[in-house]
Amino acid sequence: MPHHNSIRPEDVLPDGVDSTSINGKIVRKGTIAAFLANVAIFEKQDSTEKQKQEAMKTMKELAPGVIAIGLHQHVVFKNREIEQILIDAES
Repeated sequence: MPHHNSIRPEDVLPDGVDSTSINGKIVRKGTIAAFLANVAIFEKQDSTEKQKQEAMKTMKELAPGVIAIGLHQHVVFKNREIEQILIDAES
């Protein structure tokens, strides 16, 4: 993948491919979308405590993939608990 050109989703994962190795980690397509969806569940006022706990658990599971993709090099989450998940996954 050349780094001097723009990159489209199909350049990262061609049609029919569900995962790829990025920085030594197998990352499944949808990882970032799932992480962000769980951020929304965690921060939503009407989410139950159980829903928030499940979202937190899933974000922790997804964090190594999020780090491998490099999102955390460019994005800082306003929610300190979520930011800490990614900081912990980096170390």
